[in-house]
Amino acid sequence: MGSSGRRGGRLSPAAIAGWAGLAVLLGGAMLAALGGLNQSLYGASAFVERYLDAIARDDIVSAAATPGVRLDPADLAGAGLPEDISTAMLRSGVLRSGPEDVRVLGDEPSGDQGARTVTVSYRLESSIVETTFEVKPIEPLYGVLNRWEFATSPLTVVQVTAAHSPMFTVGSLTLDTRANKTGDELLGFTQQAPYLAVAPAVYEFGYESTLLEAVPTPLATTPGTPAEVRVDALPTDEFVERVQAKVDEYLVDQCATQPVLKPAGCPFGVDVDDRVVTEPVWTIVESPAVTLVPGEAAFEMPPTPGVARVAFEAQSLFDGTFYNFEQDEGFMLALEARVRPDGSIAIQLK
Repeated sequence: MGSSGRRGGRLSPAAIAGWAGLAVLLGGAMLAALGGLNQSLYGASAFVERYLDAIARDDIVSAAATPGVRLDPADLAGAGLPEDISTAMLRSGVLRSGPEDVRVLGDEPSGDQGARTVTVSYRLESSIVETTFEVKPIEPLYGVLNRWEFATSPLTVVQVTAAHSPMFTVGSLTLDTRANKTGDELLGFTQQAPYLAVAPAVYEFGYESTLLEAVPTPLATTPGTPAEVRVDALPTDEFVERVQAKVDEYLVDQCATQPVLKPAGCPFGVDVDDRVVTEPVWTIVESPAVTLVPGEAAFEMPPTPGVARVAFEAQSLFDGTFYNFEQDEGFMLALEARVRPDGSIAIQLK
């Protein structure tokens, strides 16, 4: 019979050596495979690329859940930020665009704790941007596969100035800068508030309502770098028309209906030396044309000319003759207007 690797139920030295060699080969192959995975799929560069890809796909939940992204209270305090800073912008549907055409330019060791410096370039709309991320290792997956976290959060803080309206829009989201304010802070004509935002990305800020609108303003964010944007809400044609209607109503219904020489609380009147025989009749010849510009605490209409006409019968105190008095009286009207919380317009004459 042919020879066998077994002798008396035991492996021969040659068989043992063969199995040992195979085990070494398999072990080496596994180590090589793990090394390849740690250099590629589980490498520092891939970690950064996945974060950027999540932003590009508008998967902000995944981007914000990336290790090292979220800021704890100690991080916020260290950055001089309030613990209740708004995270409302950390959601999908807010970005205008994210990073595209990502390329890794470098992946180098950083220090002696296994940290690495990853440099990437990407396109933000029409701009090519280069950014360096510091990442450091955390507990390996299954004890063998590399895991990473950002050494410094790539989140940024966007300081929003909402001028002339506390509301603003960013993407599909409408926010109120007064959300965390109380007391007199709620009354400001211009409001400011900080918001956490992902970076790199492009946002578009603006506002549009029946009475107010702001020209959309794009903002590109850079990881770890604070940003500022101003949303300048101005009166719409509808706002101006409503104020004009109120001005016309005030002049016609409250002023011109008073049969006196000097209507009370009104910007026009006339002095006559002779005796007034009949009740004065006022008509508005030309109502001031409303224009509104931002002021310190409200939208303001600067002093604007108008013309009123008065007519009545008078008697001369010199010779007693009767005559018809009719005269145009020029006047100036100024006011302040602002939008109340319920959407109505408050007008204050000046």
